[in-house]
Amino acid sequence: MAKKVASKKTETPQPEPQQVMVQSLDVDVAIEKRLVALYTLQCVDTEIDKLKIIRGELPQAIQDLEDEIEGLNTRIENLTAACKETEKAITARKHEIEQNKEAIEIYKKQQENVRNSREYESLGREIEFKEADITLCEKRNREGNASISEQQQHIEAAKELLASRQSDLQVKRDELDDIIKDTQKDEDRLMQKSAEQEQFIEERYLSAYKRIRAAARNGLAVVQVERDACGGCFAKIPPQRRTEIRMHKKVIVCEHCGRILVDDDIAAKAQEQLSK
Repeated sequence: MAKKVASKKTETPQPEPQQVMVQSLDVDVAIEKRLVALYTLQCVDTEIDKLKIIRGELPQAIQDLEDEIEGLNTRIENLTAACKETEKAITARKHEIEQNKEAIEIYKKQQENVRNSREYESLGREIEFKEADITLCEKRNREGNASISEQQQHIEAAKELLASRQSDLQVKRDELDDIIKDTQKDEDRLMQKSAEQEQFIEERYLSAYKRIRAAARNGLAVVQVERDACGGCFAKIPPQRRTEIRMHKKVIVCEHCGRILVDDDIAAKAQEQLSK
């Protein structure tokens, strides 16, 4: 009986290894497609970066001029508001001077009808206080007028500088608009290709790609292995690592810079995608 059972076990077909091989192949194909999509996206984004480089420092220069113009406008507004406040204070003091003069005239008339020297001296002190107040108000008004004159000079200087900066801004905007017109069609096409490639990449890989790209000085997140080295940081890649990259069984990153590594085969397939 034991022999018969053993015989049955020997004759039973074993399909499992074939199934395992099929599943493994499916995974490899999926990863290869992901790598092709990532490298294709990198190529497209690199072309977009090149178009932006053509614009040079114009966008930043325009932003700086806009910030400076905003600052000049704020300065002019603050100086103008300060002038108005000073003018109001001068007007108020002029009114106070007139009131004090009227009071002095009244006190002088009252001095003519006083009954004793004590009342006369008291009125005299009131007149002195009013005259001192007038003198102080006149002094402050002179200082206020001098301040207004100085502030107006600053306003005029700021306005001249503002006009100059606005002219410079318009020139740079026109220059940038001309460059954008020349490259807009290519940029729109590339942006569309970039969006198309992103659809083929899982969210976690896409997030990692964008994070690496943002941190990289040259904007390269996916690089080709060149002369057995990383195409981003040029660090040597061990033979075993290079073999794993060629197998396309998983996404492999550089141990030194963290960039995603691909081989010539992935790069060639990406170029095919770009040529379509």
